[in-house]
Amino acid sequence: MSDSPARNAVRRGAPHPGRVIAGGFAAAIAAGTLLLSVPWAHTDGRSDVVVAVFTATSAVSVTGLSIVDTGTAWTTYGHVVLVLLVQLGGLGITTAATLIALVLSRRLGLRARLVAQAESRSLSAGDVRTVIRSVFLFSIASEAVVAVLLWVKWALVDGEPVLRTAWRAVFYAVMSFNNAGFSLSSDSLVRYAEDPATLLIICAATLLGGLGFPVVFELARGGFRNGGWRHPRSWSVLTRLTVTVTFWLLAVGTALLALFEVPNPGTLGGLGFGDEVVGAFTMAVMAGSAGFNAVDISQLTPEGMLVTDVLMFIGGGSASTAGGIKVTTFGLLAAVLWAELRGDEDVEVGRRRVPAATQRQALAVALLGIGIVAVGTLALHATTDQPTDVVLFEAVSAFGTVGLSSGVTADLPTPAHIVIVVLMYIGRIGPVTLASALALRERAKLHHLPEERMIVG
Repeated sequence: MSDSPARNAVRRGAPHPGRVIAGGFAAAIAAGTLLLSVPWAHTDGRSDVVVAVFTATSAVSVTGLSIVDTGTAWTTYGHVVLVLLVQLGGLGITTAATLIALVLSRRLGLRARLVAQAESRSLSAGDVRTVIRSVFLFSIASEAVVAVLLWVKWALVDGEPVLRTAWRAVFYAVMSFNNAGFSLSSDSLVRYAEDPATLLIICAATLLGGLGFPVVFELARGGFRNGGWRHPRSWSVLTRLTVTVTFWLLAVGTALLALFEVPNPGTLGGLGFGDEVVGAFTMAVMAGSAGFNAVDISQLTPEGMLVTDVLMFIGGGSASTAGGIKVTTFGLLAAVLWAELRGDEDVEVGRRRVPAATQRQALAVALLGIGIVAVGTLALHATTDQPTDVVLFEAVSAFGTVGLSSGVTADLPTPAHIVIVVLMYIGRIGPVTLASALALRERAKLHHLPEERMIVG
């Protein structure tokens, strides 16, 4: 088996795509920190480096965690910077850089293609130009539609001030589509707990951004044929797996959260039946990576918090604005487990055999995620006196770039804030970097060692 152009390029001295991605995000965080450190970014006129670093990392990693009240602590300038950083992080630093290169030179070299390919998950380097243009246009168009819908709801239906509502609509459209949980209200979306229209619009934007661009593009361009909906069996394995796993995670997550939280007067208890259902669904969607909350997270039951932990760790679709280990990784590992329980030699998904290398990559991503969360939880334990369920929730939220908080983030000491910053950064670039590194390290072996069975379990 011959080496791919990607591996050959790296061997000839081109920088590894994973390193460029990590460096690009680090540079964006540094730039964001400078922009948010100036006095006129803060309503009190004072600059705080720790707050600036934390907020810039949270914005670029499209997390949404904050140690200050986003609505009152930042000026209009600060809010604009947040929107730009989230937009940049959602598109991907390398994707944005490639777009700039295309505009300036209209040429794209192999090195730039490899970097963009690692970020956009396109199947071949030659498709990167089309993919990046499509991602950019789709993102802007989707955010524009969401902003219009929110503006109509808030300004025309609810009668809120037109101009102020227009800015809020744009802000929440960018945040929801990019799965970032920054809010202009101190209670996030709690004020809309009995406003299903607003919650469902934001949930739709979140799911659209969290499915993954390859899946959305296939559904948009190939989902319909001859005026009718194509049968799911004709979809690619990636699309079928993403849609199926996402559906079941939302269905099971909504059912479990409703089961545990409807009797809880601190969260869903006391709402009408329809609002309870929408509220549970919103909680399941937001746990996937968005970070908005329509209930008081600090009042969750232990069972509800554990369900949210699991959903946050899994995250959203591959090549999406969501974080976590990705639903495709989770679905593939479930397929591996099912094949092992059945005694099947091959792992099959959607009538296709999954290569052993892909199975190992999924296992590596999942185990790396578990290890990072475990180390992060221990580090938070060492720097705070919070109980285990609280620090675990904060660690998973940061790694999954979700942005949900049990209410203690702002009160944590500076060392704990640094731990969360590291978790957000690793959570954003870790799976991307690891996946690209494993893919580029694939090589054909000219010999195989003798096989020996071991006792497992």
